Amino acid sequence: MEASNAVDGLKSNLSIWGGQCVLSDNDKQTATWWVNLTSILSIHHVTIYYRTEIYGWVPESDFPSRFLGFSVYVSNTADILQGTVCYKDTNFTLDSIPPMFNTTCPLHGQYVFFYNERLANVSYPVGYSHFAYNDLCEVEVFGCPTPGLYGSNCSIPCLDVNCRYCHIETGTCQGCKPGYQGHQCELECPHGQYGEACEKLCGQCIDPSECHHVHGTCSNGCKPGYKGNHCSQTCEFGFYGDQCTQECGNCHNQTNCQHTNGSCASGCDVGFHGDLCKTECKSGTYGHQCEEKCGECKDISKCLNTNGLCLTGCQEGYHGDLCKTRTAPKADERVRNGWEMGGYMTSAGLLMIIVFTLVYIVILRNFQRCTTGSQQNMKRENLNSAVKQKDTTEHAYTNKSYVELSDCRNGLEIENHETAADV
Repeated sequence: MEASNAVDGLKSNLSIWGGQCVLSDNDKQTATWWVNLTSILSIHHVTIYYRTEIYGWVPESDFPSRFLGFSVYVSNTADILQGTVCYKDTNFTLDSIPPMFNTTCPLHGQYVFFYNERLANVSYPVGYSHFAYNDLCEVEVFGCPTPGLYGSNCSIPCLDVNCRYCHIETGTCQGCKPGYQGHQCELECPHGQYGEACEKLCGQCIDPSECHHVHGTCSNGCKPGYKGNHCSQTCEFGFYGDQCTQECGNCHNQTNCQHTNGSCASGCDVGFHGDLCKTECKSGTYGHQCEEKCGECKDISKCLNTNGLCLTGCQEGYHGDLCKTRTAPKADERVRNGWEMGGYMTSAGLLMIIVFTLVYIVILRNFQRCTTGSQQNMKRENLNSAVKQKDTTEHAYTNKSYVELSDCRNGLEIENHETAADV
């Protein structure tokens, strides 16, 4: 049977065939049923109607044995382990347990649990069923539908101003409003904490003291790298800084962009450098940390900063994507270039020989010219001397009547002798 049968308001037929009860599985060690009140409320008492069948509520019917040892819990969550025990049966017997049970439960909570168990290797009192059941036909929870009020008519405010839940009979506080603490809920949450029982931690506010003690919002905004009403969310992937409005640079791994300041924990991607990896490699460099030099691109400004590719091609004499490989000349070009170089060298050498030869000839001719001139000058001087001497002699002849003939002959003989000897 459906668990909701226990809160449908029907309890006129407490048998399995009446369609108003919950039916447990057989042979189970634990049996749990709970109802959600949809919000935390002040509870006064709980009433339970158990399955009786047509046989009536007698020990022989077997149903009282299933009811023995049950517990009632009240919790703020759907976890029974976080709840408070409202009632635990330790005294009823087969003869004393009633089919309709009522217990005062002045607690506050959102969930009310019915729980029973028959654990292995555990000894239970005489009369307990061998297995656990929760054959419930109706569970009624009574209390105040509005928090902060108490009394039989739920019309009196709790005694403490900041009290959220108070004892439904006495009005003493059982729980403070969010943002407050203390015996009388007179204290605000300390800095950095907020909410129910001051158990929540404030987010990354610019000023932690500006975190609201009730709802945890940051009145002056979030620290760089965080966003949201509570400043507890980090920037989305690829963004950082104040209000997460700045875009990350070209990090090597975008997930390593620090959401607070945009720095790249794993360095820059190829083609970029700087703390934020937003600066491209300068013209002529590329690669990791811009450490590579571009090749012989036709236009060096068109060298890709990431991989060094020359977009406009290579300069003459180079080839390849990076224009770093020299182009080898063809065979006929190498021969022609070699001949041209040899021809250039031969022509240059010949020209130099001709120049040196002409210079030598000019120098030699000048030297000969000077030598010949000097000899001619000497001959002229000797001739002039002879002429002068002749003139003097002639004058002497005219002055003297005669000359000694043997002197002329001797002179001729000497001259002739020398001539003959030269011949």
